[in-house]
Amino acid sequence: MFINSALSLAIWLPIVGGIAVLATGDDRNAPLARRLSLLIAIASFLATLPLYTGFDIHTAAMQFVEHRVWIPAFNIDYYLGVDGISLLLVLLTSFSTVLVVISAWRVIETRVAQYMAAFLIMEGLMIGVFSALDAILFYVFWEAMLIPMFIIIGVWGGPNRVYATFKFFLYTLLGSVLMLVAFIYLYYQAGQSFDILAFHAVRLGMTEQILIFLAFLMAFAVKVPMWPVHTWLPDAHVEAPTGGSVILAALMLKMGAYGFLRFSLPILPDASHELAWLMIGLSLIAIVYIGLVALVQEDMKKLIAYSSIAHMGFVTLGLFIFNAQGVEGAVVQMISHGFVSGALFLCVGVLYDRLHSRMIADYGGVAERMPVFASFMMLFAMANAGLPGTSGFVGEFLVILGAFQANVWYAVLAGTTLVFGAAYTLWMYKRVIFGAVRHEKVATLEDANGREILFLTLLAAAVLAMGLWPNPFLDIMHVSVENLLKLTAVSKLSP
Repeated sequence: MFINSALSLAIWLPIVGGIAVLATGDDRNAPLARRLSLLIAIASFLATLPLYTGFDIHTAAMQFVEHRVWIPAFNIDYYLGVDGISLLLVLLTSFSTVLVVISAWRVIETRVAQYMAAFLIMEGLMIGVFSALDAILFYVFWEAMLIPMFIIIGVWGGPNRVYATFKFFLYTLLGSVLMLVAFIYLYYQAGQSFDILAFHAVRLGMTEQILIFLAFLMAFAVKVPMWPVHTWLPDAHVEAPTGGSVILAALMLKMGAYGFLRFSLPILPDASHELAWLMIGLSLIAIVYIGLVALVQEDMKKLIAYSSIAHMGFVTLGLFIFNAQGVEGAVVQMISHGFVSGALFLCVGVLYDRLHSRMIADYGGVAERMPVFASFMMLFAMANAGLPGTSGFVGEFLVILGAFQANVWYAVLAGTTLVFGAAYTLWMYKRVIFGAVRHEKVATLEDANGREILFLTLLAAAVLAMGLWPNPFLDIMHVSVENLLKLTAVSKLSP
């Protein structure tokens, strides 16, 4: 009975738990809100583990399927299921939420219950996005998760939070409207069904496919974000509290790439091949140009935000070269980037909590005062630069390997990220961590405390485990990726 409702439990436990946290009231009950939030976050993570232990890696079929009638008048169903791709993203979501709750334990001092509840509710909604097999259910989860992030940035963000919040909300909302139009068109083409798997059998003309592909592109490219619709991300990251930046980088960006995997590639294979040049071009611009933009940033959060855009360019490149190495590398890069970017934003948060500055020039000599913290940040900086033995290397290596099979110049241009990534990441690390103590406030810093060591250790273990032993991740996704490539290779042009 539990296995039959495992996905519903993973979705609704944090949502209902978040509502319970809200019910604790004002900040007089902040200790209760913190403890209850951590308990719910851990319980939600444990609730997703049976999805992993009970997953059959030998089939491409959707597993843990739940299918119930929701709105019969329009054939809209409560339809859930995961494959080897979405399962990894569900696990990443539940794991990241635990870290966010721990990281905010003493940092957030006002409206604690509301802050914690927003992340718990958002966790459930994001798991819903990765699990939905009904297009309208997917759309509801996709749009609903904007609300808690809107509140998180707007209430606990920086001085320009209102501008950043509305820019983030409008960019993502406007793109999603076109996605809904595409869903409605496919609904009629699929015999009045919003079943995403039924969309796979729909045969469309090339013009129809291209128009629907462009509609999906507007929604998913903004979320990734791809160049040139990326400008909302640095603003959102800079103004968001640390937890908001972690979720933005680790999870929300992955929703755009997941959209390409779940909709564009299998439903519109002919348009995907026809417009692959566009997707590859935009991806390579993100890798090369945004990497150069990251080099000149003076704000640590902005630098990591631009780094995220460049690394997500690797993901979209891998998806549109249409071979197993490229797609598997893209999925690995999605998971790895969730660990590494989340860790780097948490590291910036640790420093910001002490000095209340994100500017690189305000630091220097941190290693003398915070040697334990400096060691953790070194690992995450190396992973961001793609050092072998870390998770950052595996995905990039596979994508470059796949790019070589498609076109050697794709691989050459993609490989520049190994140079630029090392340059901007190590340049930031050198100026912040090494050298003489240039500012008197740095001389008063205290090393990472037990709570900070806990969440940094968990992330370090994840980065090293994926880098040294990637097979468990690759085994889960392999059959699903092979099935996706088969769907993408079959023409679905209408006669």
